[in-house]
Amino acid sequence: MRVFRYLTAGESHGPQLTAVIEGLPAGMHLSVETLNHDLERRQLGYGRGDRMKIEKDSAQIMSGVRWGETIGAPVTLVVKNRDWENWCEKMSSLPEFRDDSSAVTRPRPGHADLSGAMKYNHSDVRNVLERSSGRETAARVAVGGVAKALLAEFGIRVGGFVVELGGICATTPQESFETLWHRAAKSETSCCDATAELEMKRAIDAAQSGGDTLGGVVEVQVLGAPPGLGSYVQWDRKLDGRLAMALMSIQAIKGVEVGIGFEATRRPGSQVHDEIYYQNGYRRMSNNAGGLEGGMTNGEPIIVRAAMKPIPTLYSPLRSVDMLTHEPFEATVERSDTCAVPAALVVAEAVVAIEIANALLEKFGGDSIVEIKRNLEGYLEQVRNV
Repeated sequence: MRVFRYLTAGESHGPQLTAVIEGLPAGMHLSVETLNHDLERRQLGYGRGDRMKIEKDSAQIMSGVRWGETIGAPVTLVVKNRDWENWCEKMSSLPEFRDDSSAVTRPRPGHADLSGAMKYNHSDVRNVLERSSGRETAARVAVGGVAKALLAEFGIRVGGFVVELGGICATTPQESFETLWHRAAKSETSCCDATAELEMKRAIDAAQSGGDTLGGVVEVQVLGAPPGLGSYVQWDRKLDGRLAMALMSIQAIKGVEVGIGFEATRRPGSQVHDEIYYQNGYRRMSNNAGGLEGGMTNGEPIIVRAAMKPIPTLYSPLRSVDMLTHEPFEATVERSDTCAVPAALVVAEAVVAIEIANALLEKFGGDSIVEIKRNLEGYLEQVRNV
């Protein structure tokens, strides 16, 4: 059973997104400023659409926090949709506003539209696209901000950068991860390679001119996680499996790597496995495993990557079929982005932070920050004596 549990609710053009988090200890410092930082990051990036100019997301804490600290009760977060006034009738919960003439019946290839309509017996694809939209990730980014705040109490940091966009691969400088995070934060493509960024922006411009979209690869790192989070004893307790599931649950993510990932298949074992040495604790001479061995953290930085496909909404639409007539048509065009890879990085950081926070609470669980810190300190002393 998960300790850090959450649910999100809300539609893309509904009045708001809501998230409820259960399992947070008391005494954790939490402010909306912490959450809004990543919500703002999610809306930035070269290639984003016009909606990002409308929303300017910010979170509200509706329960579970008093005077800047959690009280042990469920935390409720709300992110208002500022475009709601233009959709209040089309997305109303009241039956008197029903207008079947506005139904969306031309599903987009690559989207949840058609499969969702068949599954839930919808004749109007809007009932699917509103919830399956990437807009939902704003709620998860807010939840991820809470998870990051929890991890920060124990000196654990989460960050990342874009390593590939539109087929253009960036070179990662040999610098500390904190330095790379700072460098990526100044980049419109969240990239640490200035030369590659220029090529990426040109590729985005070309795709936008042609009504096309681009995908890419993001890398997330976790620093300061103690060894032993996760477990090898059951398949569903393996932390690498949970991280992969969390990343794959993000809209448009189609692949996940841990450490060097698929590159490991191209090397002999002598060039893959990380040799061990001891210096004030166990260390690895390399980190090809990405900080995870046997489903558990090993004390090295956790490194995971996620591959994002191009967004399925194209301004030069692909061919589809009208669900009412079964006649061929061009797919419906919804307001969208040319590229949202930098935004996907922020969402990836959020879901990784959530899984690490859950694993931390599973291992060192307590009802307050003080209790968890005491449990962690005792464990680290034990590990030092192994």
